[in-house]
Amino acid sequence: MVAAPVLWSTAGVVTRHVERAGAFEQVFWRSLFAFVFVFAALLFQKSNPWRAVRAAGWPGIASGMLWAVMFTAFMVALSMTTTANALVVMSICPLLTAVLARAFLRDALPLRTWIAAGAATVGIAWMFSFSLEKHFAGMAVAALIPVAAATNLVLLRASAARLDLLPAVMLGGAISCLAVLPFALPFSLSQRDLLLLAFLGFFQLGLPCMLLIIASRTLPAPEIALLGLLEVVLGPIWAWLGAGEAPAAATLAGGGVVLAALALNELGALRPRARST
Repeated sequence: MVAAPVLWSTAGVVTRHVERAGAFEQVFWRSLFAFVFVFAALLFQKSNPWRAVRAAGWPGIASGMLWAVMFTAFMVALSMTTTANALVVMSICPLLTAVLARAFLRDALPLRTWIAAGAATVGIAWMFSFSLEKHFAGMAVAALIPVAAATNLVLLRASAARLDLLPAVMLGGAISCLAVLPFALPFSLSQRDLLLLAFLGFFQLGLPCMLLIIASRTLPAPEIALLGLLEVVLGPIWAWLGAGEAPAAATLAGGGVVLAALALNELGALRPRARST
């Protein structure tokens, strides 16, 4: 699961090098390439992709729609507000996931997970506390992301034992493409942009989302959401190394709080796992 947020975190630094494609065009091509990646992966597994979508039933359709919301809302939010605002809103995902998992899955969550989720949220707010601006419409769009992500994680966890929801990522890519196509036209991307967006679709979206679904078969939904916060911590680091955007002191301090919360939560989880083996 750690590999998924590491791959997600490359979005910022890669998009900094996009030359001409606008936000909706970036959503379109990234989602299209994610669709192609998952479609090819299912074929490689000797599975009929469309039959697999039908086999997933309504949970697969619901998950696909939630993926589409996440694929689309982040880039739309960034066009309406700052990255800092969007990421701070997204940081509520672990707490929201923990609440939904407790309500619908009846998961008995350890105290360490609640503490880690709260500490991680504080750490991310600290990271961006000096750059927040009041763009309420953009923040409202960004709020769709943690709601969709938390709901999707609970749905994936509830269905993991009986359904294969990998095709839902493919479906999400298709829905996202169709939804933004009218706003993406006319296309203006360069050949360089196309290559960068292909990388994002394959390795920043398609592959890590498939890894998340595989992880949901064994890890509790709140732990997956907590590990997903690595994206928010690593994103500014890659932007610093790859695009020269030096992180502020608050970013480094808040990131340290988040990493400490994640590490302590995982160390606490290792003890019962070790006893069970």
